[in-house]
Amino acid sequence: MLFGAAAGAFLPRIAHRLTVPFGSPARSACGRCGRAYPSGAAGWIHAGPACGAGGHWPPVTFALIAGVLAAALGPTPQLPIHLLAVIPGLLLAMIDLGCLRLPDRLVGTIALGVGAPLALLAPDRIVPALAAGLLVGAAYLAIALLPGHGLGLGDVKLGAALAFLLGFAGWPAVAVCLGTAHLLNGVVATWLLVIRKGRPLPFGPALLVGFLLATVTPALTGALTAA
Repeated sequence: MLFGAAAGAFLPRIAHRLTVPFGSPARSACGRCGRAYPSGAAGWIHAGPACGAGGHWPPVTFALIAGVLAAALGPTPQLPIHLLAVIPGLLLAMIDLGCLRLPDRLVGTIALGVGAPLALLAPDRIVPALAAGLLVGAAYLAIALLPGHGLGLGDVKLGAALAFLLGFAGWPAVAVCLGTAHLLNGVVATWLLVIRKGRPLPFGPALLVGFLLATVTPALTGALTAA
């Protein structure tokens, strides 16, 4: 959890600078106070909120996720892989919540950064993993192309990437991820209708929550069964 809190402290400024409309460059100044960011790495590497007006939830969230992963996975080769994946995962969630965008580079970082080590650990699962990614990607693309769709191309790519990664664990993990994501977004959408607050609903955070649940569920289920 200390690793999570320390790493998460550097995420707010990066996420804030990348929370811009599609095709726009990263922010050169704080969107809250208007203060210009330093040039070079100093403008990106900063512990704490993006500015004094920012919040502190990313470090806390990162610490909690890291703790859940450590408790569920234990000292396994998969633990450091998934801990590192939390960094781009949280960035994607923060950006999607802020501007309904899932940058390709971050999606690719998760797919390659987690997929490559998992492929080395379980080469016999590469074909099922690819099949899961292609199937989910094709299904989501078909939904995104429908009139009045609720998915963007970023959602399609992220869904395919996460399905590919969970394909190494098996089809039940893919089903848990997607089922959780759609259930969670359905509940939130219903709540927004009840309070009559229509607004576009990002799907990326729900997919990432589903991915986390699918990752830890087998380990937690096994521990409860053993007990």
